[in-house]
Amino acid sequence: MTDSNVPASPDVKPGEDIKSHEIKFPCPDYPIKVIGHTSAGYKDLVLEILAKHAEVDLATLAERQSSSGKYTTVQVHIIATSEDQLRDINSALRASGHVHMVL
Repeated sequence: MTDSNVPASPDVKPGEDIKSHEIKFPCPDYPIKVIGHTSAGYKDLVLEILAKHAEVDLATLAERQSSSGKYTTVQVHIIATSEDQLRDINSALRASGHVHMVL
């Protein structure tokens, strides 16, 4: 069933399902974006949690605040080894109480 209000992708033929991107492990350049309230030590907390679960490429580290300054986004690439590892990272970050979203 297709929604006539959604434009068709030129790469998808009518009747085909759109499938999510499949990750092949190990993935040596997996981007993680972590969003939370801006606070002292937020970036260090995120990096500490990530380092417990994966090899982190600090050369890819980017930090950005929202226009209001209320939220901070920390983005970095890791070596992803499995879906379980990614689930563990997500759980640990969310359990910190400082993270609102992990992408």
